[in-house]
Amino acid sequence: MTTKSFRDAEQALDWIREIYDTNTAYLREAFDAFSKGEWPEGRVTAHYPYLGITTRKAPVMDNRLSFGFLSRPGTYGTTLTRPDLYRDYYLEQFELLLKNHPEADLRIGVSDLPIPLHFALGENYHLEGGLAPEQLLRLPEIFDQPNLAVMDDTIPSGTHTLRPGEPKPLALFTAPRVDLSLQRLKHYTGTTAEHFQKFVMFTNYPFYVDEFIRLGHEMMERAGNAGDAEERKQYTAFVEPGNFVTHNANSGGGGTSGERQARAPQMPAYHLKRADGTGITLINIGIGPSNAKTITDHVAVLRSHTWLMLGHCAGLRNSQKLGDYVLAHAYVRDDNVLDHAVPLWVPIPALSEVQIALEKAVSQVTGLDDYEQKKIMRTGTVATVSDRNWELWEQSVPIKRLSQCRAVALDMESATIAANGFRFRVPYGTLLCVSDKPLHGQLKLPGMADKFYREQVDQHLRIGLMAMEKIRALGYGRVHSRKLRSFNEVAFQ
Repeated sequence: MTTKSFRDAEQALDWIREIYDTNTAYLREAFDAFSKGEWPEGRVTAHYPYLGITTRKAPVMDNRLSFGFLSRPGTYGTTLTRPDLYRDYYLEQFELLLKNHPEADLRIGVSDLPIPLHFALGENYHLEGGLAPEQLLRLPEIFDQPNLAVMDDTIPSGTHTLRPGEPKPLALFTAPRVDLSLQRLKHYTGTTAEHFQKFVMFTNYPFYVDEFIRLGHEMMERAGNAGDAEERKQYTAFVEPGNFVTHNANSGGGGTSGERQARAPQMPAYHLKRADGTGITLINIGIGPSNAKTITDHVAVLRSHTWLMLGHCAGLRNSQKLGDYVLAHAYVRDDNVLDHAVPLWVPIPALSEVQIALEKAVSQVTGLDDYEQKKIMRTGTVATVSDRNWELWEQSVPIKRLSQCRAVALDMESATIAANGFRFRVPYGTLLCVSDKPLHGQLKLPGMADKFYREQVDQHLRIGLMAMEKIRALGYGRVHSRKLRSFNEVAFQ
């Protein structure tokens, strides 16, 4: 492979962009001709950009950082995609590598990994829609198709095996793995990746979405006084499924663009955007660990700064009241969806930066400090199960298990999100709200649930938003905990 060497991050990224834009444009032009009936001679193929670096010395680094350096001397490499979307992310990773390894150059070239046609066309193009049956049959003969063998998660899962002569991984994800998730995000959430923000909240009830939409629209409206206007200016737009954008009237002309998606996607996403991408995304993942794993598998490629689960749970202690909060300090993983990737013997640690931000946010929103806060919030273990009807088990089984693990709450998503956050090196946290107490005769019934939702959703969401603001204020380097990195880690965040 022929490569160019760079000691300047901007120049390196410019060359990556040149390779990517040229190769994807070639594929799009060839497909455009193919769709019009012009059959090319032979195969049409183009390849992803490659980034490599070789170092023979230990890094010169700030050891408080959890990423941005090579843990051992050697040759490392990865394929890259979408420099338009990942510009700021790539620049930061490049700059850290060059700073921490002053003797090493970034080497940029064209990899031997083909760009699948589906990914070159982008998230908004349905490739098969306009092709005739004969064209569909011939398509794999002419263009490269997605290859699952090069887009698995063995690197983040710690099971990757190097082939002879292969460079060590520089990033958690290969370029086609990233491209697959960008496509899936559009499919599941109804919004394209460009709108996703670095701070992501997951919820399992649409009531939180309703309140988030109300808040998002309020932030976009022209404020009645200078103080409110200044606060609202920090956000540039509010985006709903279908890429329907409401622009901020306090920092621009306001108004809307795009169209709301006619049919709700499976896991709709809503984005309160900041100019630097550090706003807040809310995703309604629905109920269950399968959904929680599915969406976090794909959000992971966006390299979020924090994932926060805000949802409802069953309170397991008699002293808890409906509407009380549970701040998860540990998890019992009985969800069964990540056991192969993150074995059950792997501890999922609580991250102090997230925990402290959540506890402070609860105190600030509720007005209760220190010992008084214990009246409305418990810290402890959350048990996540895969069976929504766990109450129908023979009762000696759940009572024994939940007592032995000292669980204070039970849900169906929190441990899954935390375990995938651990696997993908994304900081995570959980703040749940008690909506029922099945072990104590208070089942979730329609009338009680409606009253509970009306009274608690607004406060719970405000706590989550405030916690994200506190984490953002810590700064990028302090958010990404070293607890999430192994002793032989990839350099990219």
